[in-house]
Amino acid sequence: MPPEQPRIPQTARTPSGLRRPGPRALPLGASARRARARPWTASRGRAAAAQAAKERAELARGIRFRSLYLTIMGVVLAVAAVNVLLGSVGLIQENQARPLTDAERARYVAEDVARRWRAWPAGMVFPEELPYLGLGRAQQYARRVGIAPEAACAAAVDSPVAAVLRKHGCQAMLRATYVDQTSTFAVTVGVAVLPSEQARADAAGELPVDDRVGVRPVAFPGTVTDTFGAAQRQRTGWVGAGPYIVFSTVGYTDGRTRASVPLEEQVNSEMWPVAETVAGRIARALGEPPDVPRCTQGNVC
Repeated sequence: MPPEQPRIPQTARTPSGLRRPGPRALPLGASARRARARPWTASRGRAAAAQAAKERAELARGIRFRSLYLTIMGVVLAVAAVNVLLGSVGLIQENQARPLTDAERARYVAEDVARRWRAWPAGMVFPEELPYLGLGRAQQYARRVGIAPEAACAAAVDSPVAAVLRKHGCQAMLRATYVDQTSTFAVTVGVAVLPSEQARADAAGELPVDDRVGVRPVAFPGTVTDTFGAAQRQRTGWVGAGPYIVFSTVGYTDGRTRASVPLEEQVNSEMWPVAETVAGRIARALGEPPDVPRCTQGNVC
């Protein structure tokens, strides 16, 4: 039996006699494609409106952030400007000359006196000559023999005095030795430097009442004082001025010891007045109040 032939679709005829093609066959392996649906005009309008609204919201948010930033920066700049203005006004007022207050005057004096032991040259702390009154109230002069190197307080005084000075913070001891006009007496003057006037007053109140202890003598070899030592001390004493305790000790330049000199001679001689005068003049110079300017920038307000 012969194989069956595939049927070929017939074309339909229209009333006018023309042929109308039937449905076209799809090629093998091909799939029908659906036509894309076109969006409606109304949908496009809503999408555009939504996009515009979103952009407007973002713009409004950016404007709000910018306004907040500008506000904060304005406040910061305003505060900075006020601080600068107040600082400028304060600087002008501070630099403007005005009368010193009582507290400022007192501080000026205290600071000037307290730095003299460092600020002054050694020859100003211990002048080369110092006047004193001898027998018959004759004007005479004590002469400086030498100035010792700066020493620790405890190393320059006797132990009972050293304990007191150490307790109250003594910073240094300056010493020099003088002789009277006849070179009969040797006087060693020691300046103990305390931290403040109050510290000096407290230390002075605790010093032992004993004229056998105090500052240690300083002898200078090759001079009339080369035999002046602790055994030759006849008497010691001290006087306060500012933050300083000015010690003094006196003896004979010929080497006589305290034990060898009768008490009557110690009391009635001019030895102690010489030592007291020399130490007192050094103390007064160190503690004398300076000239204080009336105003913060001199004497013109």
